Amino acid sequence: MYKRISDYIRRNRLFATGDRVIAALSGGADSVFLLMVLNELKEELGLTLKAIHVHHGLRGEEADRDSEFSRDLAKKLGVDFSCIQVDAARYARENGMSVEEAGRHLRYEIFEKERLDFGGMKIAVAHHADDQAETILYNLFRGTGLKGLGGMRPVRDHIVRPLLCVSKEEILAYLKENGISYCEDSTNALEDYARNRIRSRILPQIREQINSRADENILHAGEMAAKADAYLEKQAKKLLDCLGAWESDEDGKVTGCGISAKALSEEEEIIRSYVIRAMIRSVRDSMKDITMNHVESAAALLFTQTGKRVDLPGGLTAVRNPEELWIKGKSRKAFGEKEGEVLLPEVDFKVFSYKKGQEIPKNGYTKWFDYDKINSTLSVRYRETGDYITLAGGGRKSVKSFMIDEKVPREERGKIPMVADGSHVLWVIGYRISEYYKITDDTHTVIQMQIDGGNTLRAYYYAQNTGQERGSALRAYHYAPNAGQERGKHNG
Repeated sequence: MYKRISDYIRRNRLFATGDRVIAALSGGADSVFLLMVLNELKEELGLTLKAIHVHHGLRGEEADRDSEFSRDLAKKLGVDFSCIQVDAARYARENGMSVEEAGRHLRYEIFEKERLDFGGMKIAVAHHADDQAETILYNLFRGTGLKGLGGMRPVRDHIVRPLLCVSKEEILAYLKENGISYCEDSTNALEDYARNRIRSRILPQIREQINSRADENILHAGEMAAKADAYLEKQAKKLLDCLGAWESDEDGKVTGCGISAKALSEEEEIIRSYVIRAMIRSVRDSMKDITMNHVESAAALLFTQTGKRVDLPGGLTAVRNPEELWIKGKSRKAFGEKEGEVLLPEVDFKVFSYKKGQEIPKNGYTKWFDYDKINSTLSVRYRETGDYITLAGGGRKSVKSFMIDEKVPREERGKIPMVADGSHVLWVIGYRISEYYKITDDTHTVIQMQIDGGNTLRAYYYAQNTGQERGSALRAYHYAPNAGQERGKHNG
């Protein structure tokens, strides 16, 4: 097994001779095995190791036990060790995310800090083949492209995964055969988390009822998807290098990337998508929160009239001009504001688990909606033809009819912002929310929308019976909750 892992490390160039490496050590079987393997191979590979344990402030005495065990193991192996304690529950509350997400975010933040303090090059984590199969299925069920189907990469920035070539069964067998102890995390048996359900229920049923070698087939499919993704990215880069145009600011930073709409529209659909992803990356340096929904919406502009635009996460917008498709950073004039209008305020989005009986905000600038009922790209915009809201009892009403009933003057109707799921409007800001998305006893996850930090309602709306305009337009924002991205805090 050491030889197989060593070959995998060399084949994927996970380490270079002389690398100083942070090893994530939770005390569980996987991380114990990782530290044992790296310690065994450190002379062969020319590595210097340091083990890092993160105490999340959860699980009480059990977590304290894990910390002590990890410390003792590192001491026994002669490996440098540090334990850092955090309050994951508090961080989750303050940032509107699940405790699981908060713990993951804090762990990697700590690993990166420790890497820099250690003068290290790599952070080794203990994901194995079973984790890879779970990740591929999880991404598939949530919605993903080839990149998600490719699962975790052996190397991502400073993160390396030396154990993707071995299974959990092999790890446990090795530890048992060599009399090596480890800690059991009781939360791994809970089915509150989707990944745990895939691990404990879905995969075992697939092995038993469909194919006992399903894991191997999932991993093989993932490898093929990863190779296809890498190839398509390479082809898209070639096309963009040949046909692309760029705009930069005074400091040389790229602020926009364009390409001939005619040339791109003649390419295969999948190449169009990869080129647009490459355009986004050239402007933003990151694909965080960018989903296939966003990419497909931008690609659709190739076949629309001049002047159409699509708003993207991270302060970007896709714009169709007469000859080209452009990805640009949003400017103050990106959404057709007129001279003299107030600067666009921010809309803050937070997603979190809902517990039955939680008090729902009743103010005009903070609203809660049932996250799992959102089907497409969520956007903040002005009204469009075909927009509708759901009334009590399940009936529909067009936004136009709603505004007529509310006696909103014709000239004011286009100035009222709203949050929409496609053509289905969740919230006519300053007026009402759709019955369909309201919180019920069956709600599991909430998306909170808060305008202007929750301090004031600075949205354009018509104050009935006064005729007074207030505030400004909302910053346009797109958010695709069902397209495979992690749930958490998303800012406009």
